[in-house]
Amino acid sequence: MPTATNGWGDASQLLAEAGVPEDPTYYRGFTADDEKAVLTVPMRIQEAWERNDADMFADTFADNGSLLMQDTQLTSREDIRRYMAEGFRGGLRGARVRGGPLEINFLTDTAAIVISEGGIQLADESATAPERKVRVTWVIAKQADGTLKLISHHSSPIKG
Repeated sequence: MPTATNGWGDASQLLAEAGVPEDPTYYRGFTADDEKAVLTVPMRIQEAWERNDADMFADTFADNGSLLMQDTQLTSREDIRRYMAEGFRGGLRGARVRGGPLEINFLTDTAAIVISEGGIQLADESATAPERKVRVTWVIAKQADGTLKLISHHSSPIKG
């Protein structure tokens, strides 16, 4: 299996460019430079939820990015933007996500998969309700310009 060699960028710089504060605790045990860089993608998504910002959320995806959320499959950045904007105006207003990485696999020099666990906390909640706990698969690609984009985000409920 390929191993990363610091070609993914500097996490602090990537987050600063995205206007996202760095949360060193999010990395958990994944502290190699490339691991931290790849984890800036879920951190950007988490910050978009914190702000309820559909544009920030969608802009983390590639143009043809894919989001599976509950029973809804979205297959373009613009579909994702519309879906999240509607959610943040409606039932997800004030919601945020919490979680962290469980596994990182570098498939090539430009493709990685992250497995994380967490869930959605509604505006009036201080913890994730059991019915909103999920495990997430993130497929992340390093673009030719060095930016990191989310290709696919698939969440699956954790029951029990």
